[in-house]
Amino acid sequence: MKKFVVERNLPGAGNLSVEELQNITQTSCGAIQVMGKPYHWIESFVTDDKIYCIHVAESEEVVREHAKLGKFPINTVSEVKAIMDPTTGRP
Repeated sequence: MKKFVVERNLPGAGNLSVEELQNITQTSCGAIQVMGKPYHWIESFVTDDKIYCIHVAESEEVVREHAKLGKFPINTVSEVKAIMDPTTGRP
């Protein structure tokens, strides 16, 4: 399984209500169930006009399938090659 960052352009995303975010979450989880493939949505970050999602899947194609089933916009999908944090700099 690979980790992906998905960028979704969604003007006004930062103004979505709690109910709208709940609906998006339910749609995403429902799409995952329908897919019947190994797939994990880790979390999403909502900014003013974009949503950045972290997903774990076998391939970019599977990530795009999830977006299609959920009718989510998908602008870029990037495979994570490495993860770093403050501890990365320690010897």
